[in-house]
Amino acid sequence: MSRATLPQPAPTRREPPLAGWLLRFGLAFGLLNTLWTFENRWPGFGVAYMPRLSFELCLAVAALTAWVAWRGALSKRAHHVLSGLFVALVLVRYANVTAPAVLGRPVNLYWDGRHAAQLLRVAVHDLPGWQRLAALLALLLGTALLWWLVLSAIRCLAQAASWPRPRPWLWLGTAALALSFVAYVPGQRDTRWFFSLPLAPTLLHQGQLLARVWWPGSAVAVLGTGPAFDGDLSGLRTAQGPVDVLLVFAESYGMASFDRPEQAEALAAPRAALAQAIAAGGRHVVSGRVNAPTFGGASWLSHASLLAGLDIQDPAAHDLLLTSERPTLVRHFARHGYRTVGWMPGLKRPWPEGAFYGFDRLADDAGIGYSGPDFGYWRIPDQASMALLHAQELQRGEGRASHMPRFVVFATTSTHAPFHPLAPFSSDWTRLLGPQAYSAAQAEAALAAPRALQQPVPLYLESQRYQYAWWTDYLRQLAPHPLVMVVVGDHQPAALVSGQGATWDVPVHVVSDDPALLQRLLGNGFVPGITPPAHCVGPMHQLTRVLLHAFDSSDGHSGPPMEHAGLPASSPVQGGGS
Repeated sequence: MSRATLPQPAPTRREPPLAGWLLRFGLAFGLLNTLWTFENRWPGFGVAYMPRLSFELCLAVAALTAWVAWRGALSKRAHHVLSGLFVALVLVRYANVTAPAVLGRPVNLYWDGRHAAQLLRVAVHDLPGWQRLAALLALLLGTALLWWLVLSAIRCLAQAASWPRPRPWLWLGTAALALSFVAYVPGQRDTRWFFSLPLAPTLLHQGQLLARVWWPGSAVAVLGTGPAFDGDLSGLRTAQGPVDVLLVFAESYGMASFDRPEQAEALAAPRAALAQAIAAGGRHVVSGRVNAPTFGGASWLSHASLLAGLDIQDPAAHDLLLTSERPTLVRHFARHGYRTVGWMPGLKRPWPEGAFYGFDRLADDAGIGYSGPDFGYWRIPDQASMALLHAQELQRGEGRASHMPRFVVFATTSTHAPFHPLAPFSSDWTRLLGPQAYSAAQAEAALAAPRALQQPVPLYLESQRYQYAWWTDYLRQLAPHPLVMVVVGDHQPAALVSGQGATWDVPVHVVSDDPALLQRLLGNGFVPGITPPAHCVGPMHQLTRVLLHAFDSSDGHSGPPMEHAGLPASSPVQGGGS
């Protein structure tokens, strides 16, 4: 009789030496921590390593350790789900640190996400096909590599969490970090200096924005109260009838070009030329500065704020506005017999929401009638757009469709980032109306001109010189009399141009034949000349009320002489220098 075989105990899993555990845990945690704490490498779109600690990752590791201790090892599916979630948050981190550095404003996942495809098309429009393909492959391979690294790190952390001996130390360390995090008192006790900015506030804010967009009945509370739009536009009437009004939203035209001495000096000559052309035509100009609701992009927020007279800083509020029946400056002019025209060369696809504004004619990229060569993504140069606008809507005489006065909103594009390619200025405005507006060689030269995304200031200044050049020549050669021309910067250029810490202020110029109208603006924060004052009129939506006051008030005659109106009649520059 053989001896009974005794049952053997199950093999126990040996824990590695503490040094091995620390090495494995440290490498995995360090990789994941780096992916949640990197910062922007300014200026540009790159990232830089930052020796900071992610408090959220510390909490996540403590939670993972507790889960493994309670429920056992994670499944393969859980590893993949956690990896996908982590990579998504890495993208959130990138957007969170890149948007303020490049655009000068916080990221908005809801709004920026909807326009990401269009922004990508702008960026790659002028690149050769092989470069586009290479960029796409690099993006796909980079994303796959990132996901594999994250998956490997999460597997390593999950394995390290399965060893009981280090668990108390992990939980104790997390508790100490949590106490340090909550002990922070702004301005008194800084116990977060070694932490990176967390992701949770960004995600919470984006969730709140989505809730405001989708929650029924929130429009009234979000949008607030705007102007009554109950004036009579009597300040725009002359003995010959109502005056045409041209409102120009100048793309990326910010106060940085006045406030930064090197930019102001570079643009002093074209500004002086503009002021001289205004004076030579018997017109006058006053200028102010207002605070735009956006910075570095999202021009539509400024358009909506001024045209509706509401504080539209939030893209969700903008969406709510376009679904409402709020009155607008456009409908106000239409009620008083004006033909209203939206001149939008940058609008490349159907925009049914634009019906909110109430334009009689909304001319987009295809509807403007430009037949010359394309100049990049924003294919229609601003001067050509203005030539077509003048010929179709503002030109007096038989060519004009009717004798109705015009209220025109023109949103320019040539000064849009990346400020390339730039069409040459043309003194022959008639030529700009046809297919020979520019030669093929001119278009090719503009597209071939070097561009520097990392150092965009010279290109920005060149685009501003072009803008001043066609403004000057239009007022000198074509602009009808009388005319009120209002130029408003839609936002500052990106932080790469305006610099760190720039304000959100933009210039406003009002050019008119009527000194009485401009005198009313002088009492509301404007000054004579091209250069805006140091003080701000107020937010963009407050400018709507200021303009309505100037447009609605009239004493029945042309106003006092210039020297009595506070507008210098003798100086041709009128403050044009900086």
